[in-house]
Amino acid sequence: MSEQSRREILRNIALGATLAAIPAEAAQHVHREVADIKTRNGGTYKPKLFNAHEYATIRLLSETIIPADDVSGSGVDAGAPEFIDLIGSSNEDMGTQLTGGLAWLDRAMEKRNGKSFMESPAADRTAILDVVAFRKNLTGDMAPGVVFFAQLRRLVADAFYTSPIGVKDIGYMGNKGMTKFEVPAAAIAYAVKKSGLA
Repeated sequence: MSEQSRREILRNIALGATLAAIPAEAAQHVHREVADIKTRNGGTYKPKLFNAHEYATIRLLSETIIPADDVSGSGVDAGAPEFIDLIGSSNEDMGTQLTGGLAWLDRAMEKRNGKSFMESPAADRTAILDVVAFRKNLTGDMAPGVVFFAQLRRLVADAFYTSPIGVKDIGYMGNKGMTKFEVPAAAIAYAVKKSGLA
């Protein structure tokens, strides 16, 4: 595939990402491109859009949005920061929204406690994210943060659930033939409980 067509594909994916979730096939292309970049650079990914501070903030936010647990890795383990950087670098408007959102987050934290988001204590970071995580706060000076965090949360989720870690996390086994299908008892119990028939 030529470099020009790769750029064109990434640009189209990034344009689509501004409107809705990234289709799994398109996300797979982004993951492959990140892997190719790492291979060409000796196993490392150098951000194309974000400066060092912004990239560190994206890593922290990715880890916060999808932390590691007993079942799977985190958003960082799934490559969300690289995924987001590559998508944002392929679309000028999205890149501006992402870097602008990070700048807003730092300024909002500086107003609260005199420190950037990264330098702030975990409790302060959680407090501001608890505000911008809800669309009901889409008013006044919080509106840019709510819009930014909604976009970032969607990108982290897209990156995670289209990565090998995320696919394994949801238990997707692929399209396989089955001789018999049985609905799991836990799913039936849950549906009955939610229906009010229990």
